[in-house]
Amino acid sequence: MKKILLFITFCFLITNSKAQATKPILPGASQMEQYIPMLQNKRVGIFTNHTAVINGVHLLDTLLHRGIRIQKVFTPEHGLRGTADAGEKTNDGIDSKTGIQIVSLYGKKYVPDSNDLADVDVLVFDIQDVGARFYTYISSLQYLMEAAWAHKKPLIILDRPNPNGHYVDGPVLDKQFSSFVGKQSVPMVYGMTIGEYAKMLAGEKWIQDSFAIKAQHIPADALTPLSLTIIPCKNYDHRSYYTFNIAPSPNLPDMNAIYHYATTCLVEGTSMSEGRGTAHAFSYVGHPSIPNKTFSFTPNARPGAMSSKLYGQLCYGWDLTKDNKVPQQIDLDLIIEMYQSFPNKDSFFIHTTGNTPRDYYFNKLAGNAILMEQIKAGLSATSIRASWQPALQQFKTIRRKYLLYKDFE
Repeated sequence: MKKILLFITFCFLITNSKAQATKPILPGASQMEQYIPMLQNKRVGIFTNHTAVINGVHLLDTLLHRGIRIQKVFTPEHGLRGTADAGEKTNDGIDSKTGIQIVSLYGKKYVPDSNDLADVDVLVFDIQDVGARFYTYISSLQYLMEAAWAHKKPLIILDRPNPNGHYVDGPVLDKQFSSFVGKQSVPMVYGMTIGEYAKMLAGEKWIQDSFAIKAQHIPADALTPLSLTIIPCKNYDHRSYYTFNIAPSPNLPDMNAIYHYATTCLVEGTSMSEGRGTAHAFSYVGHPSIPNKTFSFTPNARPGAMSSKLYGQLCYGWDLTKDNKVPQQIDLDLIIEMYQSFPNKDSFFIHTTGNTPRDYYFNKLAGNAILMEQIKAGLSATSIRASWQPALQQFKTIRRKYLLYKDFE
C-alpha cells in the first residue's frame, strides 16, 4: 500500500511540475486587478512604446477601454510606434489614433519637467527591455524615476521579463564613462527585470544625486521617499528563457538579434558594420576589408536604419543567424576575432575629433577604457574575463537584494 501511495505521489509531483513548466509567462501589465484600482479617477501619464501589449492589445487602448483617463504619453528612443532610427530625435505631438498628447523624452529633453507633470496624478512605466546596459530604456527609466521623486508623483512599474535575465556578464561601468548608453555601475548584462532594476536604483540611492532633482533645487533632506509600486510578472524567474514576437526597436527584429545584441552592440564602436541596413542587424557583422570570409552582405538605407556605416558597400564577415543557442555569457572571443581579422588595426576603434579615452564610443559601450586596451594588447578572452570577476561579484551581491524572482544561481 505504501509503495502505491509513493508511486501516486511521485506521479502527481511529475505532473504538477510539468504543468508549472508549461504555464505561460505573463508580464505585469496582465495583472490588471492589481493596478487598475490605483488609476481610477486619476489623471494618468504613461511612459511606454509599442511593446506594451496585453494579449495583443496595447496598454493604452486597454486602459482607455476600461475608462482610465490618460492625460499624456511619454515616449523613449524610437518613439511610441518604435519606428524612429537609433539616435534619431523625436518630437512632441498628438497620437493620431487616440488624440492623446505625446511628450518625447528622446528629443529636446530626457526628463519630464514641471509643466509636463502639473496635470498628472500618477505615472505608469511599461516597456519591454532587452537586458543590456547600453539599451537606453533603463536610462529613460532612471530619468522618469527622478522626475517622479522630484515632483512627488507616484510611479507604477508594470514589470516585464528580461530575455537576457538568465546571466550576468561583462565589465562593470566605470562612472567616468557614464552616459545615456550606460549611467550606472552595472555590468553590460545585468540580469534584472525593469522592476528589479528600479528597486536597485531607489534602494542604492543612485537616483538621489540626480539631474532632475538638482534642477528643481530641492534640498535632499526635504525630499519625501519616492512612491514606487512594481506589478510583478507571473510564472517567470531568472532561469526562464523568455521570448516575444514584437521587435523592441527597429534593429532588433527577432530573438536571435536580441540574444547577440549584448555582444555585437560593441561593434557600433568600431569601423565594422553591425548589420544596420539589413534585415539582420546585430546578427550580421562585417567590413569590406575582412579577408578569408565567404559570407557577405550589403547594408542599405531601410526604415529604422536610414543612415549608418558602410551603406552600399559589400561587407564580408560573420552570419550569426545560424547560431541559435541561447547565450550564457558575452561572446568575447568573437570581438577578439573581429579585431584580429581587421587588416588596419589602427582604425578598428573609431573616435570623435579628440583622442581621449572618452572620445572612443567603444569605451562608452564597454563602460571603461580597459577592454579596448586589453583587446589591442592581445589578451585572451579567459584573461579579460578574469579581470571582470571582482567587480562582477560585488555587483551580484548588490543585485541579490533587489530580486523579485528566483535567481539562476
